[in-house]
Amino acid sequence: MTSTHADKTGDAGSRSGFVGLVVGAIGVVYGDIGTSPLYAFREALRPFAADGIHEPEVIGLISLMVWTLTVIVTFKYVLFLLRADNDGEGGTLSLLALLMKKMGRNVPVLFFAGLIGAALFIGDAMITPALSVMSALEGLKLVTPAFADYVPLASAAIMIVLFAVQSRGTAAVSMFFGPITVLWFLAMAVGGVIHIGDDWRILAALNPLNALSFLAHAGTVGLIVLGAVFLTVTGAEALYADLGHFGRRPIQTAWFVLVFPALLLNYLGQGALVLAHPETATNPFFLMYPDWVLLPVVILATMATIIASQAVITGAFSLARSAVHLGFLPRLRIKFTSETNTGQIYVPSVNLLLLVGVLMLIFSFGDSESLATAYGISVTGTMVISTMLAFQFLRAVWGYSLVLATALLLPLFAIEVMFLAANLMKIHDGGWVPVALALAIMILMWTWTRGQAYLKRLRANNEIPLDSFIKSIERKSDHAPVTVSGTAVFLTSVPDRTPSVLLHNLKHNHVLHEQNVILTVWTEDEPYVPDSRRIKISQLSPRFVRLDITFGFMDDPDVTRALALCREAGFKFEIMKTSFYLGRRNLVRTPNTGLPGWQERIFMALEGFAIDPSDYFNLPSNRVVELGEQVAI
Repeated sequence: MTSTHADKTGDAGSRSGFVGLVVGAIGVVYGDIGTSPLYAFREALRPFAADGIHEPEVIGLISLMVWTLTVIVTFKYVLFLLRADNDGEGGTLSLLALLMKKMGRNVPVLFFAGLIGAALFIGDAMITPALSVMSALEGLKLVTPAFADYVPLASAAIMIVLFAVQSRGTAAVSMFFGPITVLWFLAMAVGGVIHIGDDWRILAALNPLNALSFLAHAGTVGLIVLGAVFLTVTGAEALYADLGHFGRRPIQTAWFVLVFPALLLNYLGQGALVLAHPETATNPFFLMYPDWVLLPVVILATMATIIASQAVITGAFSLARSAVHLGFLPRLRIKFTSETNTGQIYVPSVNLLLLVGVLMLIFSFGDSESLATAYGISVTGTMVISTMLAFQFLRAVWGYSLVLATALLLPLFAIEVMFLAANLMKIHDGGWVPVALALAIMILMWTWTRGQAYLKRLRANNEIPLDSFIKSIERKSDHAPVTVSGTAVFLTSVPDRTPSVLLHNLKHNHVLHEQNVILTVWTEDEPYVPDSRRIKISQLSPRFVRLDITFGFMDDPDVTRALALCREAGFKFEIMKTSFYLGRRNLVRTPNTGLPGWQERIFMALEGFAIDPSDYFNLPSNRVVELGEQVAI
């Protein structure tokens, strides 16, 4: 795990080197936030268009955007949360896993906060691609108005291609996307520099007092505008979730060297342009550029928005793997796309889910203006949750006092709650969409967690204690089962109980192998577990061995590879004389017991969706024996 950990901490030494990681981070991590200038200022100006746009409004809005970027992205995410990592992994569930390890798993508030944050992030991963790509393609209306009717179809086609290439892996995607996004940020910076001189009064936006003055005098309209201002920081949560793909140092370097300066210059340039030419408020970003360069800029913007989608997609893959290993989702097929970095993965089912969701949003809303009203709730909700978890992180992990942790995070929490309130005002204009998506995903994860806990209790109550079973088997002489050569491995999640698949094998086949392994696979609340702590072997009797294999929640749960470590530890067996016994359960609904009826149906559907454990644990397919049983829930 040494080379992988080096990648996680951002040390130079990967194949492409530190500069390559920085460029890749610009392409994948900052693609989303880098496309916000396309629509954020335009949407913030919209409520003022009817009465005319005046200097205090423009300067106040730009000041709000500049300081929202500074406080939320720079201070909270780049400088703080990137250090609040779980052994190099970031994101809501990684932070939740770290807190559960420190504070115990039985903390309902933490558990549900983590579920809500993860669910909101998945909703964000659907809305971001649709909004970003449609915003860019709508720039073609300035080139030829005839293209307006084809924006949804073109956006859908681009999305299909983007999701189709995900299986090639983050490294391949970032190698292609990184240089393009660097060019995009440079183009934004140049556009801003050209127009800042249109009206030097825009530099007053760098004074945070202008942002506060705007909020103090804007009244109700100011609260509405805050929902649009928050569009400037969309993608910040993906920045944290993608920490494991590139490491902290490359992400921080990219932000301070290129991304942050380019965004500041562009927003200042847009503000100066609108101050000098108020009629450009309809689409200030594209009107920054002269006609002769407009088409290349629109093409570059389209490519940038495609790339923007990559940040939330890769973040969703990482989140899904964490959710599976932490027991929040059923086993999903996970494909590792890098030989050197286990953080780079592809999850086919999540990829398909996101694609379907994105296409539905594109054709349901039709244009970016309509979809922008639905945006923001999922992002602000996720940020509020991450701040709540960060408060517990300061207390439980860094040992901060209650007073100090509150003093540090309460102002940030208040700002984010204010943004959330502003976005909740759009609930009737489409804001219900991300809420509905998040609620559905949260119910799925909660149902799976609850169902698994119920089945575990059921098995623990019905199965025979393992030590009693072994004693009874070893005592029998006249009616002892037939002993056959080789090794049998019985997988179980309750190691102190006799696996039901072992009992079924004895009942139906009347045989017992000369060597029997009771195998339990554990998932730690840390991303990676070194080989030195991977296995634990306990001799229970001459014929029975208990084997515990431990993985981190970001590890590849490769049991076959872990078994190779057993030989080094002195436990001898031949893989071609070893049979792996798995129990395949058939769930049967029973009224008035277990889960409520509606949750039973959802849980059974999720159970059917899970991949075969032999594939998930990478067991040799020609050595697996499955025995079925009916389980009443």
